[in-house]
Amino acid sequence: MRVVLQRVSQAQVSISSKIVGQIDRGGYVLLIGVADEDGGEAELDYLVHKITNLRIFEDTNHKMNLSLTDVNGSILAISQFTLFADTKKGNRPSFTKAGKPEHAEQLYLQFVQRLKDAGIEVATGEFGGADMQVELTNDGPVTILFDTQNK
Repeated sequence: MRVVLQRVSQAQVSISSKIVGQIDRGGYVLLIGVADEDGGEAELDYLVHKITNLRIFEDTNHKMNLSLTDVNGSILAISQFTLFADTKKGNRPSFTKAGKPEHAEQLYLQFVQRLKDAGIEVATGEFGGADMQVELTNDGPVTILFDTQNK
């Protein structure tokens, strides 16, 4: 799995001009991509642990020393198959490395549920064919990439 984490002060996702997911206080926007070989308890456990415990919020000394749980932050989770784009040949990306929709959706939903089970408030977009408009205020900016193939 690949997850792009952006620390944000606020974010929302809209479909057809209707807001379907929103976080109003600080937290993360997670762009989540799944490959066919992804899955399993260990991968999900790794990502949930890293993301909920990552210390990238500032403490009173302005040091990145607090986690999402420390600041009672929330997450906007967006499925994003384009994280597996292959741009090696030509000018049109290939998405053959992205997971099949049924597998990717199942893993995405499991991941979101595990974040919720960890006590995190999670808003989502819509998996699949929807044309989503994501608006966010990147705080920092802070952007971090997780790839379970390179953990």
